[in-house]
Amino acid sequence: MIRFGWRALLIFLGLLVCVPLHYASLLLLRRSRWPRRFLGWAAYASGMRVRSEGQPLPRHVLFLANHLSWLDILVLAGASGTAFVAKDDVARWPVVGWLARLNDTVFIARTARAAVKDQADALRRALAAGKPVALFPEGTTEGGMDILPFRASLLASLFPPLPRVLVQPVALDYGAAGHDLAWIGEETAPANARRILSRKGKVPVTVRFLAPVDPAAAGDRKALAERARAEIVEALGGAPSGAAADRL
Repeated sequence: MIRFGWRALLIFLGLLVCVPLHYASLLLLRRSRWPRRFLGWAAYASGMRVRSEGQPLPRHVLFLANHLSWLDILVLAGASGTAFVAKDDVARWPVVGWLARLNDTVFIARTARAAVKDQADALRRALAAGKPVALFPEGTTEGGMDILPFRASLLASLFPPLPRVLVQPVALDYGAAGHDLAWIGEETAPANARRILSRKGKVPVTVRFLAPVDPAAAGDRKALAERARAEIVEALGGAPSGAAADRL
């Protein structure tokens, strides 16, 4: 309980410092690095000790990463400064939705089949504007340490290919601690957050930015999904297997 309270306090204090500086930076400079700094700090306060390998592209990039926990957002944002794609119901979550908007999150309604084109267009506009955006194409954390097939339909925004926009696979490696950190089953968000923030010790996390891929060279979204997943699995020490089926 003490550990949870201390870590939660550190995150809150980081919020108190970073939010005013974010708005001041927008007012004076028209841009802000403070959302990235806050999310990186929140990862550190949560016990994550992040190390990066490879170089993240700064603009015109869609990062595709494996998905284990809400910690992935803190870790990846702190390492790259990326915005994220999230389900539109996240925008209505207290505090979390507000923070997501500060970080230029692209909200999409993944459950509405009729809105697929609008979702792809929203992400396509963000990428065309040069923003770095990250997507977790498994669409869930239910796979835990196993990487589920990537949802190729979520990559529709990349076709036809946009000028200068590349895909960069990212392997998030929590090591053996990943088994304890995974958010699976019926565990609620508050219960998971309490469990993670109460956990003893520090967790070394490696963020591996892999070689960028030109969507045009991949051929189509299904081939791109399969290739990105295979490269991430390989970077995490596994043997690529199976195809990245379109599960949407």
